[in-house]
Amino acid sequence: MIYPEGYSTSLSQRDTQKAIKVVKDTFQVALSKALNLDRVTAPLMVTKASGINDDLNGVERKVHFTMMNVDGEAEIVQSLAKWKRLALYRYGYGADEGIYTDMNAVRRDDETDNLHSMFVDQWDWCRVITKEERNVEFLKSIVEKIVAAIYETNEAVKAKYPVLSYEMCKDVFFITTQELEDMYPDLTPKERENEITKEHKTVFLMQIGGKLRSGEKHDGRAPDYDDWALNGDIFVWNDLLGCAYELSSMGIRVDAESLHRQLAEEGVLEREQFDFHKKILDGTLPLTIGGGIGQSRLCMLLLQKAHIGEVQCSVWSDEMREECKKHNIILL
Repeated sequence: MIYPEGYSTSLSQRDTQKAIKVVKDTFQVALSKALNLDRVTAPLMVTKASGINDDLNGVERKVHFTMMNVDGEAEIVQSLAKWKRLALYRYGYGADEGIYTDMNAVRRDDETDNLHSMFVDQWDWCRVITKEERNVEFLKSIVEKIVAAIYETNEAVKAKYPVLSYEMCKDVFFITTQELEDMYPDLTPKERENEITKEHKTVFLMQIGGKLRSGEKHDGRAPDYDDWALNGDIFVWNDLLGCAYELSSMGIRVDAESLHRQLAEEGVLEREQFDFHKKILDGTLPLTIGGGIGQSRLCMLLLQKAHIGEVQCSVWSDEMREECKKHNIILL
C-alpha cells in the first residue's frame, strides 16, 4: 500500500460520481471512433466446458458454481479475451472493424492494494485484422490511437473540472521486455517498469509472456490469446503514487502457428481439443487484435485518486478501510 503524504482528494464523493461518468462517456466514444468499434453486450459468466474463460497467468482460481437448470459448472469471467474473438466471427465483422464492451469480472486471487481490486471493470475490445497487419508497426499504430483517446479524455475532464491537473504525455516510448532486462539486469520486472516509465512517462512494453535470456519471464500471459511476440502493456507515470501505472494489456491475437507453439511451450497442448482452439487452428476464426483498458484504473488516474476503491465499489478488509481512513482515503 502507498499512502501519499498530505493526500486530500480534489473532488467530493458526489462530484467524483459525476466525474466518473464524464471519464467513461468521453473515453468510450473516443476509443470507438479511433478504432472503428461497435458497442456490444457481454457475458458475466461462461460454462467451464466452453474453454473460453481467460486463464490470466494460469494459476488464478476462478469463481465457479453449479446451476439449477443447466448441466455442468459456470464460471465468472476473468476477462473476455477469447469470447470477443468468437463474437466477431458470429456477428460477421470484417477487416478493420470491431467491438468493445463493458467487462465486469471477479478475480478472487488478486492481492488488493492501491491499484488492485477483486472486482475488475474494463473496456474489452477486439478488432478484425488482415494477415498483412500482423506486425509490430501495426501494433504500435493501434497503441498510439488508444493513447491519443486517453489524452483527449484527460483534456475534456480537466476542462470540466479545472481543479484537476494530471498531465498526460501523449508521446509513446516503445521497448521490449528483453531490451528492458538488458538495461536493468539487476532489477525486478516491476522495478524495471518503474524506471523506464519514470523516465519516459508513457510507455508500451512489448513481448510479454515468453522467457527472457535470463530464463525468467517478465510477466505471465495465457498462451492462447496474445501472440507473445506481438503484445504489450501500456504504462503511464503516476505522480501521486510515484509508480508505473498499467492502463491496458493488449496485443495481436494468436494465429494457428503461434497458438500451437505457445501451448507446447507451456505444456498444455490438451487445450487444442477445445472448440475455441480448434477454430483458430483450422482458420475458422478471424485474425484479430484486442485488449482490455481498465475503467476504474483510468478514472482513478484522471481524477487523481490514491486508491481504486475511491472510484469503484468492491470488498476490502476492515484493516485496509481503517488504515486508508487515517490517511484521508475514503473507500466507497
